Amino acid sequence: MSLGTHARRWSARGVAAVVPLASAGVLLASAGTEAAASTARATTMPAAVAGTPPVTNPYAPAYHHRYRHGAVPTRGAAARMAAWARQHPGAATASPAARAPSANNLSYGGGVGGIGVTTGRAKVYLVFFGSQWGRKGRNSQGYVTLSGDRAGEAPYLQRMFKGLGSNRERWSGVMTQYCQGISAGSQSCPASAPHIRFPSGGVLAGVWVDKRVKSPARATGHRLGREAVDAAAHFGNTTAARNRNTQYVILSPHGTDPDRYKEQQFCAWHDWNGDSFLSGGPVPSTHGHIAFTNMPYVTDAGRTCGAHFVRSGTSGRLDGVSMVSGHEYAETLTDQNPPGGWVDSQGEENADKCAWRQPGTTGGAAVLHLSTGNFAMQGTWANDAGGGAGGCRFTHSIVTTRAAG
Repeated sequence: MSLGTHARRWSARGVAAVVPLASAGVLLASAGTEAAASTARATTMPAAVAGTPPVTNPYAPAYHHRYRHGAVPTRGAAARMAAWARQHPGAATASPAARAPSANNLSYGGGVGGIGVTTGRAKVYLVFFGSQWGRKGRNSQGYVTLSGDRAGEAPYLQRMFKGLGSNRERWSGVMTQYCQGISAGSQSCPASAPHIRFPSGGVLAGVWVDKRVKSPARATGHRLGREAVDAAAHFGNTTAARNRNTQYVILSPHGTDPDRYKEQQFCAWHDWNGDSFLSGGPVPSTHGHIAFTNMPYVTDAGRTCGAHFVRSGTSGRLDGVSMVSGHEYAETLTDQNPPGGWVDSQGEENADKCAWRQPGTTGGAAVLHLSTGNFAMQGTWANDAGGGAGGCRFTHSIVTTRAAG
């Protein structure tokens, strides 16, 4: 069944699943449970933050699915979300940010388990989950290739994450204004606070093709989180310190439907293993807190998840891959253990507020030129834009800090 068919069915029932996009001016703008992992892996996990704002927009992916932090709605869902928001201007969700000086800007959530943002050198591990990815090889540039990867997502993402911070790019600069170690509700950071670092030298830390099992047809959030915890062990990241500035991108293969993204009209989301709202329950870890992204094979979704959003031709087919993965990467940096990082009064994160902004507009999607190639990316929210009023920006100068990460 096509994604469009699913969309019509959900729309006809007046229900959709998706996280609200802040800007109503955007131009487009789980089933089942799993048994908990072995108690031998259990560890004490902090309780969910009491102030986690509920999602009120019925067209948002996180509606009744509060673990879908920073969920990228499909382009069609984003349009429906924006229309609903215009019709319900007083429906902003309750959160500490609503009491902040600017309800439009992001506010610091106070951290979860002592973690708010990524403050050290960021590390991204790509986990190709399931035997359906096929035979492993390497191309002439040394990147992992997979016989089941018909669109070439694997080498494309490796090049992107390896290239971040290169070629004098300043897309990554937007995130460096955010920090932790400040009071909850704050909307700016002193130079003395630990900030997000600029990713000089790239962030790709490793690649694992996990062919131990077949990827589930519809993996739950718990199963995806368990794969992230397994990946931490695989890479030898078995302490809290080794996972403090680390994120794991769990990539499901072609033809699968992780967390029912096709039916529920989203393209990806991120979370951490200890989230009590996670479908199937939180995932125990003896390796510290594990941040991860649910990254479906979004080229299966075509234009609804960003194909040819910026570029035409062959290269444009992968636009959604870099835009969606870049969206979740940026949000994990700024809200590593959601929602303890930076969110607005509606619970949206920095990339949510700028999703699917048209190329050519301020803070809209554009091509990011790195030493490893060119990649379509979206802009992200900058609290300091517009004299402190905030706004979407594609580039930003690197914010310096006196604090050690």
